[in-house]
Amino acid sequence: MAEVINMPRLSDTMEEGVVAKWLKQKGDKVEEGDILAEIETDKATMEFESFHDGVLLHIGIEEGEGAPVDTLLAIIGEEGEDISDLIKNSGEENSSDKKTEESEAEESKKEKSSESTSKEEESEDTGDDDDDAEVPDGVEVVTMPRLSDTMEEGTVATWLKSVGDDVEEGEILAEIETDKATMEFESFYSGKLLYIGIDEGESAPVDDVLAVIGPEGTDVDKVLKSLKKEGKSSKSKPDSKSDKESKSSSEKTKDAPEAPTSQEEDGDEIADNTDEQGRILASPLAKKIAEDKGIDLRKVSGSGDHGRIVKKDVEDFKPSEQPAETKTEKVSKEEPKEEPSAPVAEVYTPAGEESFEDVKNSQMRKTIAKRLLESKNSAPHYYLNIEVDMENAMASRIHINEMPDVKVSFNDLVIKASAMALRKHPQVNSSWDGEVTKIAKHIHIGVAVAVDEGLLVPVLEFADQQSLTQIGSNVKNLAGKAKNKKLQPNEMEGSTFTVSNLGMFGITEFTSIINQPNSAILSVGTIVEKPVVKKGEIVVGHTMILTLACDHRTVDGASGAKFLQTLKTYLENPVTMLA
Repeated sequence: MAEVINMPRLSDTMEEGVVAKWLKQKGDKVEEGDILAEIETDKATMEFESFHDGVLLHIGIEEGEGAPVDTLLAIIGEEGEDISDLIKNSGEENSSDKKTEESEAEESKKEKSSESTSKEEESEDTGDDDDDAEVPDGVEVVTMPRLSDTMEEGTVATWLKSVGDDVEEGEILAEIETDKATMEFESFYSGKLLYIGIDEGESAPVDDVLAVIGPEGTDVDKVLKSLKKEGKSSKSKPDSKSDKESKSSSEKTKDAPEAPTSQEEDGDEIADNTDEQGRILASPLAKKIAEDKGIDLRKVSGSGDHGRIVKKDVEDFKPSEQPAETKTEKVSKEEPKEEPSAPVAEVYTPAGEESFEDVKNSQMRKTIAKRLLESKNSAPHYYLNIEVDMENAMASRIHINEMPDVKVSFNDLVIKASAMALRKHPQVNSSWDGEVTKIAKHIHIGVAVAVDEGLLVPVLEFADQQSLTQIGSNVKNLAGKAKNKKLQPNEMEGSTFTVSNLGMFGITEFTSIINQPNSAILSVGTIVEKPVVKKGEIVVGHTMILTLACDHRTVDGASGAKFLQTLKTYLENPVTMLA
């Protein structure tokens, strides 16, 4: 008997999925456990396996297409089996809601048509508006995607395609900055990029219109009007010829001077940075900086596409010194200065000026600020530190790294030792949840990684079950992904304990803010060479200070101290971690 497979719910927040790739084709034999397809959820692209044996008789969702959870995905059964009733029944179930909506839409259309008939005598434009009620066939509206479970709005960091460019399915459209990372966003459609709804550096809520892709020559104005009727937000831009002409004419009348300005008289050159309508080609950020600094953009040469002025052009712009010289020459000719009777010492006046730069806070920076403030205000922090003798750890690391294709860092040793210490002190591996304290049976260690936009904490899952070399390899892989903006949201979730290391910067000791919902975070300082007492003698030793920040609601002082003692024992005797 044929089995119907629907779009699965692969995450708790998933409402719809996109078939990224089919690994089986219609007519292929399928066995239980075979990977049927790769499905893209709101968090990651995941493999979806079959729970049935048979032949793939029907594919309900093509590659690149999205569909709500529980929509018909595929049918598996015996070769030659009649599945027409299954397809029909599934189609009827999926379209029941649509039919209701369509009937309501038809009624509203009838009402609108009767209203439009009465208004036709007054205006001929009303009928035209009704024709714009739907997006034309072949035109795809791309909205701001939800790239993480906590994302509410996104910022377009970089557009990799411009209006008019050809776009192929799978090509990267833009880099979008979420509250967790900056991620590449690829197109699921092919066509021309007809419209960009959110400029670089601008933010917009999830589901706002990001772009429109379709056939060349499509009337974008009609598409935008239909989107407004559907209630989708799109920023109005003067893309149409009529808008450009009307706006350019008003701008020309505003900008046309009756007489040349004093600066023009003094010889400043006017840069050729305007378009056919006379508008100055400059980015919004460049315009803002120019306005703040009082710079006339007509005198700035643009280095961007088609002479477009960008931020760097405004910052590098230096006003001509010629006007000042010309004025002083005029003054000197009209009113010659008298020579002083005695030489006067020149007073030195610094030429600098007070200035500030407003750096727009990224979504990641805003999220970091919000969550750290919540952690500091809600969790009663206290701090414990301990000094560790690192002589044996240093010697062990040298021996381990002598093995081929092995590279273990001191941070890897600390992570391994922390994971093993958490086994013996599970209270530190906990989280506060109001009525209960949740003690995690698994050990997932978050490893803080500094990136340009802030701090990311990828998670090393089941760290206690990994060897030193596995930890070293996996941490290196996660850190590389973090710095290259390739981390997936699920790779930054679920930590039960966090390690932050600033030792590579020469920091001897520091305190950290707890990464909630964790109950503790370990701050790792640098290894310091200094005199120490061993067996009654002063010798040169190498020590490292570890600081543990604890949430007093879940981890008492004694629990935190015992954890540090165990951690110290492992690090001072690394062979015990291998037992």
